[in-house]
Amino acid sequence: MIKVSDTAKKKVVELMTDDGFDATKDFVRVGVKSGGCSGLSYDLHFDNSQTETDKIFEDNGVKIIVDKKSFLYLVGTTLEYSGGLNGKGFVFNNPNANRTCGCGESFSL
Repeated sequence: MIKVSDTAKKKVVELMTDDGFDATKDFVRVGVKSGGCSGLSYDLHFDNSQTETDKIFEDNGVKIIVDKKSFLYLVGTTLEYSGGLNGKGFVFNNPNANRTCGCGESFSL
């Protein structure tokens, strides 16, 4: 399960609408890929299709879709949005990460 904070929900709905997606029907696709300064990096984009191996969750009114491989790395993660002085963007609070980089965009287990 992946949780979505109230601030992340607000930003997701705003960005989905701006990009022509419907937040009530379409998904936020969250994944993990190789790369980044800590070994693995997060991937987030909007999507309106799914595959047989995707897992679908809904939290706080946001539909999240995750591929089977990425799901193992993301169980228990909370998606948040930071709009502070240190930078704007989505933040993944991942309890499975042993180490994260300074920018928070990559991690290792």
